[in-house]
Amino acid sequence: MTTSITVQQTARPVGRPVPADFALVRAQVPDPAPGTALVENLYLSVDPYHREVMDAGPLHTPLEGRALGRVLASRDPGLAEGDLVFHRQGWRTHALVTLGADGVRKITAYDGVPLSAHLGILGGTGLTAYVALTRTLRLQPGEDLFVTAAAGGVGTAAGRIARLLGAGRIIGSAGSPRKVEYLTEDVGYDAAFDYHDGPVGELLARAAPDGVDAVVENVGGAHLEGAISGLRAHGRIAWVGAVAQYDTLAAPPAAPRNLYEVISRSLRLEGVLVRNHREVQGELEEFLVPHLRSGRVRSDETVVDGFEGIVDGFIGVLGGANTGKLLVRVAD
Repeated sequence: MTTSITVQQTARPVGRPVPADFALVRAQVPDPAPGTALVENLYLSVDPYHREVMDAGPLHTPLEGRALGRVLASRDPGLAEGDLVFHRQGWRTHALVTLGADGVRKITAYDGVPLSAHLGILGGTGLTAYVALTRTLRLQPGEDLFVTAAAGGVGTAAGRIARLLGAGRIIGSAGSPRKVEYLTEDVGYDAAFDYHDGPVGELLARAAPDGVDAVVENVGGAHLEGAISGLRAHGRIAWVGAVAQYDTLAAPPAAPRNLYEVISRSLRLEGVLVRNHREVQGELEEFLVPHLRSGRVRSDETVVDGFEGIVDGFIGVLGGANTGKLLVRVAD
């Protein structure tokens, strides 16, 4: 290819983004300068947090984001033609990267493991779930776990990893009966519920009458309130995201009304920011690759084919159209 394409944000959305908030911009594929390598992207990550970025990031530039590509030409001594590279230059067909700068790193292609998994359960999505479970919650064998937005990328990874760690009962919330079935039939959750069926706290109490020990929380608002109500004394919450307030079609959710229970029942609520734990990447791969090869675990993904599908895929994520991680396949 001699032409590169970027998807650029051209306007601040009011509520949920629409296609008119973006533009496809074509340019000549750049030549690598000394110390850089030209990468053709193979897979791009599309995440709910991109909606929040759109309120503050610069206009007329590609949205940043995780990407996996192949080196086409290199003037970086650490990268050779054909190397697989992870970077964060976002929604574009081609990128200029420098090994070690801004999180750029080489990827090991493991036999028997789909390459896309490096943006799913082996990527930032899986690393977020793994850090939440092993560092923040310090989940112990036999402990019961509740995961919100459980059918999304982090939620499916959290369920699969928690099972490998020996968790007791694993319960999830999701946004449709189809996703509830997916969690219990495909991912291995012991129980799940559609949060549209009633207050989250009440639905969790039905699924776990004796409470849970730990929570991976991806939503905020009513889900966080329900998670607090469902914890046993000395329970822990790893707060990963707040997808309920990324899309400003509605007013931001009110703070949980039961925050005092964090004090009265000696609970612990701690935020998880995956970029603070990049040193755990090798441990994650060592832990998961044998299970991916054996088929005991898979990377849950919804894949959109074609670069031009990024915007529709992103809008779909905000509406809950995906199960697992939403990826865009740019090239084979």
